[in-house]
Amino acid sequence: MFTKRSHRHSSVESSLSRCRMKMGLLLTGVGDKVMRLWSLDSYKCEEEYYIPDTAFLVDFDFDESKIVGLLGSRVGIWTRNGKRSIFPSREGTFSKGLCVRYIDPDAVIGCEDGTARVFDMYSRTCSRIIKMHAGPVTCLALSDDELILSGSSLGSVSISDLASDQRVARLRPTDSAGIRTLCFNPCSHLVFAGTTVGYTYCWDLRTMKSLWETRISSNVLYSLSHLRSDNSTLAVGGIDGVLRVLNQNTGEVLSRCFIDDERPISSTRNMHAFIEKKKGIRLPEDAEVDRIPRTCRPPITCLSVGMKKVVTAHNSKYIRMWKFKM
Repeated sequence: MFTKRSHRHSSVESSLSRCRMKMGLLLTGVGDKVMRLWSLDSYKCEEEYYIPDTAFLVDFDFDESKIVGLLGSRVGIWTRNGKRSIFPSREGTFSKGLCVRYIDPDAVIGCEDGTARVFDMYSRTCSRIIKMHAGPVTCLALSDDELILSGSSLGSVSISDLASDQRVARLRPTDSAGIRTLCFNPCSHLVFAGTTVGYTYCWDLRTMKSLWETRISSNVLYSLSHLRSDNSTLAVGGIDGVLRVLNQNTGEVLSRCFIDDERPISSTRNMHAFIEKKKGIRLPEDAEVDRIPRTCRPPITCLSVGMKKVVTAHNSKYIRMWKFKM
């Protein structure tokens, strides 16, 4: 039904725990000192962006002109022409950052002290500090109409207006587990969140009401995402290493997938990567995940969704691309 390709940079044995996909490009990093921009068509590394020796990359986001990286309590900008700047110049100017999202010209940093700090990427200054939660901000999403959505380790989703700094709403799951990941669909106005105990939630931002909740795993969910223009499916991954596809409107699990990691169908190598093609397997509804060998389902630390494909990072030297036949 689908295939997977694993990429490994030919000269670096390092871990990859973050991935972002936009405009046919994939940005990977966190785990070594390099972010890499890959072509999803050729499987070639188009650019490499280096992290200073004194800094540690926590998270990143990008657009067609620049990459914005979170370096603990500092922000880095890498332009596509190779220039790099890091600010503020002094450590400790803001509380430790945990996550970042970027919509030109603003980079929003989710901080350990429960604030969202908004940085203007042109003036390199912090323009606003917005109190979002009483505890650490673990994940962020931004809407086109200037809303900041944030999840907290204390178990709530807070929504604030970027222009007025005012809180619009607070969404609370029925369980008290921490929010680990969230995303927002601007087409349907639905907010999705995943928790540390395997629950997935959906709220309608227009009514601020819960539409559904479902527990799809007994373990933490690290990442969920959907194609921007898609109102039908939601991809979810977590510590158990199974890629799940859910119905956005009902929360029904449409499929659970893993990789037959024992028998590669083919393998090739270019100057940038070693590429293996392997078979994907759908789990029957009554199948027990714990019976699948861990080698076939390494934890999914991050995922991104594109047309007929999902890319997953696994805190290893491999990237997996899952291709689906529609």
